[in-house]
Amino acid sequence: MKKILPAAALLFGLSLPATAAPLCDDLGFAGLLAACNRGDPIEVTLASGQPLGEDVTLQSGAYYKMNITADGSAELAVTGSDFFRAIWMNEIVINKIEVRPMAIDSLEFDDAGTAELSFIAIKPGTHVLRIPGSTGDAQQIRISIQ
Repeated sequence: MKKILPAAALLFGLSLPATAAPLCDDLGFAGLLAACNRGDPIEVTLASGQPLGEDVTLQSGAYYKMNITADGSAELAVTGSDFFRAIWMNEIVINKIEVRPMAIDSLEFDDAGTAELSFIAIKPGTHVLRIPGSTGDAQQIRISIQ
């Protein structure tokens, strides 16, 4: 089977499969978890009547950390099954306890605290994290993976 070069594919109107591009060229032994492949941390705040945070754009194939911090003003959760299915979850750290989940749907905070999620963005698209049952734009953030 002959390999089609990208320029030839464009010339003949053929499409090539999309590929994830890490943030650096030399990933080394750590692979996609390498320090050079890490994007900026994402901050999400759970507080009664306050916005969750700002919309973000992520690079597919890059490693990120998301800090979800609850101030304890109310029992609140954050849900986003479409987002959680579009990433590869490395771990969730809560009170220095590391959890390596296969999948999650939501996180609920009864008291003040922080959960740190580390993951690799995989599936391109726009995904929403929101407070369950809320309808306001401030009660959600859009996460775009390119």
